[in-house]
Amino acid sequence: MPDSFVIRGLILGFSIAAPVGPIGVLCIRRTLTAGRAAGFVSGLGAATADMCYGAVAAFGLTAVSGLLIGQSFWIRLIGGVFLCYLGIRTFLSKPAEQAATTGKYSLLGAYASTLLLTLTNPSTILSFVAIFAGLGLASAAGSYSASGQLVLGVFLGSALWWLLLSSGVGLLRSRLDLRALRWVNRLSGLILLSFGVLALLSLMQH
Repeated sequence: MPDSFVIRGLILGFSIAAPVGPIGVLCIRRTLTAGRAAGFVSGLGAATADMCYGAVAAFGLTAVSGLLIGQSFWIRLIGGVFLCYLGIRTFLSKPAEQAATTGKYSLLGAYASTLLLTLTNPSTILSFVAIFAGLGLASAAGSYSASGQLVLGVFLGSALWWLLLSSGVGLLRSRLDLRALRWVNRLSGLILLSFGVLALLSLMQH
């Protein structure tokens, strides 16, 4: 049944997005300080990156994946530095200023930043390849239709997770005052900075 590839991809995309890492922290923080739309759009940036890497794995684009993996040091270096920058910026930001800048430009920026951040982890391709093989989905690579449905499912599953997360966290937003939001910024900033430092330290071990 062709639609089963969409369902499998949806489950896969949801499962990959669900673990709370730096993107999850960003999504939570932006939802609390700027609203559900900012949090959800941030998640969509990550979902788009997951879809791109899922497509590389599903369509068997070995040249692209080889290039990305081959340049993984520099890509991850950029990602680590970017995480450190976001961490420091988040730590120093003021809740009132964040709430006042939720226009179209900030939503575009929220989407672009998480898209870039997620794309700086090219090892995600290897994760998709391993999972596709483990779930018996490797056969989808021989069919453009099946591969397309699988990739679509990955995007929908990832987007569903970010929708649920931003909606759930959004319920707490009205209960937090400026003092609480200030601590959210500080804690989020420290966590993001920690992710960035760990990413940079991991590069020194290779």
